[in-house]
Amino acid sequence: MSARAVIGRAFGPPESYALEAFDPGAPGEGQVRVGIKAAGVSYVDVLTAMGHYQFKPPMPFIPGSEAAGVVEAVGPGVTHLAPGDRVFCGGLGGLFAEANLFKAANMAKVPEAMSFEQAAVFAVNYQTAYYALADRGRSQAGETLLVLGAAGGTGYAAIQVGRHLGLHVIASASSPEKQAAALAGGAHAVVTTGAQDWRDQVMAANDGKPVDIVFDPVGGEASEPAFRNLGYDGRHLVIGFTAGIAALRTNLPLLKSASLVGVQMRDHALRRPTEAAALRRKVMELAGEGVFSPAIAERYPLEHHAEAMNAAFSGKAAGRVVLVME
Repeated sequence: MSARAVIGRAFGPPESYALEAFDPGAPGEGQVRVGIKAAGVSYVDVLTAMGHYQFKPPMPFIPGSEAAGVVEAVGPGVTHLAPGDRVFCGGLGGLFAEANLFKAANMAKVPEAMSFEQAAVFAVNYQTAYYALADRGRSQAGETLLVLGAAGGTGYAAIQVGRHLGLHVIASASSPEKQAAALAGGAHAVVTTGAQDWRDQVMAANDGKPVDIVFDPVGGEASEPAFRNLGYDGRHLVIGFTAGIAALRTNLPLLKSASLVGVQMRDHALRRPTEAAALRRKVMELAGEGVFSPAIAERYPLEHHAEAMNAAFSGKAAGRVVLVME
């Protein structure tokens, strides 16, 4: 069965990637072939495609790290999946395609309540947010969470995970549209990213008190002011650096008895696979109960992959960007 995929022969901008015929073939031992219905497009996907991410894939390369689709065929040894099953797909590339092969062992079925588009942008964001807040952040019900980049993929997920964990959630977003999205996602209060009185806004949103946890997928100039808003035993969770890598003076953690905490889900999966698998199952159970629902801002057909990649890279959307396979 012929399919198409977005393929790059060398690292470069989205426009250097072309839609070409692509046949992944039949599934081998422990594999399934999936007809992909929707794929999430993230900032990191584009960074990887440009060759600027810490992980540099071999070329030629099909971008994408998360998608959802329907099992078309199963290889020998696969017993928990069958043709017709709706599944989450993930990987280090290979998702901006109409079909591909995946290892069956780590695959999960998409809950009935979730559309392919929602499923395509669910797993990575929500597992990251849950791992960050429940594990690395040691969050306790009643604490206050400040979410930077609140309308982005992981930021929006952190709002919903934070609400589920019983946190008071303050969302920082730059535009009225993004603030409205954050409130719709469950934030208790919003503050305006980049405002001169931003730190005062954060304090006011928490009844004049410092916050307990910062969820930071942004970096850049946002990190230090956010860290300064932490109270005693505060935790600043470093998720990523869409605005660039920040520098923090080491006297700040000392003065506040606060912690700067790195969050890398891939490392967790490699070093503590049993814990990581349990966390994945927990997040999927909650998805099945309808507790979490990602926000989708823009949809593009596969033919408009470059436009979709540029949209995701710009960070202007109030929600996720999705490629939809016709």
